[in-house]
Amino acid sequence: MSHPRFPHLFSPLEIRGKEIKNRVFVPGHNTALSEGGKIGDAMIAYHEARMKGGVGMLMTEVHCVHPTYMPLGRAWATNEECLPGLRRLARKGRDYGVRVIGQVFHPGRVAAASIDGTKMVAYAPSEVPDEMYKHVPTPLTADLIAEIVTAHGDGAARMAEAGLDGVEIISSMGYLASQFINPRLNRRDDEYGGSFDNRMRFVREVAADIRAKIGDDMILGLRISADEMDEEGLTIEESREACAALDADGVLDYLNIVLGSTATYTGWQHLIPHMQYDAGYTGQKSGAIKSAVERVPVMIAGRINQPQIAEKILAEGEADMIGIVRGHIADPEFMNKAREGRLDDIRACIACDQACIGHRLKGFAVSCIQYPETGRELAFAAKPKVDKPRKVMVIGGGPAGMKAAAVAAERGHDVTLVEKANQLGGQALIAQLLPGRAEFGGIVTNLQRECEIHGVDLRTGIEATTEIVAAEAPDVIIAATGATEHRPDLEGLDGAHVVGAWGVAQGTANVGAKVVVYDWHANWIGLGVAEKLARDGCSVRLCVNGAMAGEHLPMMVRDGWMGQLHKLGVEVISYARLYGADETSVFMQHVTSGEPIICDDVETLVLATPHKRQAGLWEALHGGDIELHLIGDALAPRTAEEAVLEGLRAGFAV
Repeated sequence: MSHPRFPHLFSPLEIRGKEIKNRVFVPGHNTALSEGGKIGDAMIAYHEARMKGGVGMLMTEVHCVHPTYMPLGRAWATNEECLPGLRRLARKGRDYGVRVIGQVFHPGRVAAASIDGTKMVAYAPSEVPDEMYKHVPTPLTADLIAEIVTAHGDGAARMAEAGLDGVEIISSMGYLASQFINPRLNRRDDEYGGSFDNRMRFVREVAADIRAKIGDDMILGLRISADEMDEEGLTIEESREACAALDADGVLDYLNIVLGSTATYTGWQHLIPHMQYDAGYTGQKSGAIKSAVERVPVMIAGRINQPQIAEKILAEGEADMIGIVRGHIADPEFMNKAREGRLDDIRACIACDQACIGHRLKGFAVSCIQYPETGRELAFAAKPKVDKPRKVMVIGGGPAGMKAAAVAAERGHDVTLVEKANQLGGQALIAQLLPGRAEFGGIVTNLQRECEIHGVDLRTGIEATTEIVAAEAPDVIIAATGATEHRPDLEGLDGAHVVGAWGVAQGTANVGAKVVVYDWHANWIGLGVAEKLARDGCSVRLCVNGAMAGEHLPMMVRDGWMGQLHKLGVEVISYARLYGADETSVFMQHVTSGEPIICDDVETLVLATPHKRQAGLWEALHGGDIELHLIGDALAPRTAEEAVLEGLRAGFAV
């Protein structure tokens, strides 16, 4: 039965005799939740939350299959020890009517991890270095190629033994199979190089070996980048040719399309596209692949964060299924809410990349700045109701306060939130004003909606005082009063023209034509302010108290942003510590040499300096009879991620 609002999205699809109940799947992505390379309780809980949320199909993260790539933190399918975890995942899939597909993997030259802290040997078709990880790979021998082909089949056979519904070969993102296909990376003169058919030999042998070992009942798919989006990567024309050939072979059952490559800075931009890329832009690329194949369904993923976008891609014939990773990280109930027509309740991903891939790149479990329950399902997915509801007063309506209020109310408390501004959101309202950052405001919309759903009494335009607290007589106070900008006490600042970053973002600061931005944070604030001023026509020098601008941002966000600043002519000076200023100059010193860095001919100094916590009310109440909790920037100025996580924890603590 079709859905009135989303007839394509909720129509079933049959692949190799197996019905998939709708057209949305969760593509494979590394969660950093594996336990010694195996699936354990944490990963099961993570995937179960998405299964329960209504998806039709789910891929495991990549499973390594050969000893030439077996780093720590990666799942593997090289021996029987992988079977118990895979069996548990397969059973969960059957319980929820969700098809589970296992991914078999070898990265080739882009071996990004390590076993013991040393740089591992990377193996590839030819000795062509990569830009991102700086590997000079060792060319694969024919014997080693045969081993890796067999290892793919053996890993897939274990997934079949575990009861999975299918297997997916990873040829995407510049990994090994695509390296064989790519004539710029494959410079071999044997049977695996040269002609198109020779360059296709590896992936065809892998597919044949897997099919022989998993039998005719299981689904076999392949993930490939339609366009690796960099100068040396696979082009859309090359991917079309490869996909058409694989389709004609009749071995595969689907093609799963993404964009980008891990081998280059530009390629990485499109693997996990951040908010500066239009939502749904990947659909056109999948459409180009779909038009080249006749037999198998084509799937697409990348920057699809709303059911309306997914429906449009399907309706326009650009794909047969839609992959949504970050949308399900932000909201595991994405599909249930879409099916029930609760679109305003969907916690849409804002593509900040901060706690999903940002965590993963640091070796921590994947999570979400809006929904920190993700990756912490065992501790926080269930919200146990309280035995005795209490009167809870949350003071401060930024991300920390809103999350604390929503969780406490969901657990059954009587919650009032008091915010002195006329609008909820705190610093997120400022962040969304910077170029390309409008979507960041979604965190405010989403958290406010959580408060409304759970019945929080929201009061804005009221500054909480000890008198108001006494009149309300709450049982518990959660203080989330945030932080403000703070001007350092440095020589000459009183005589210079100095403004704050917040005022620049809000458009209230009077800024001259020649600007120095001092960026202590080395995150999005300095980058965003520098870009805004450059777009306004200012000559901008961005001086960073760090090794690089955006040092504390996920690399794909930082790298893309640095490209924008370069095009805008922003001069970046790193390792700079602010020392003082006068009417026309800004004085800094190099953070390690101590030598002066002097910027002359300056009209305005913009400060993005450490914030000052605002905890006065908490301090006035501390030591009294009321139970107190202090969270977010009022506890210690950090980012929205820490604020929301502490809000979650406070909601559980009361």
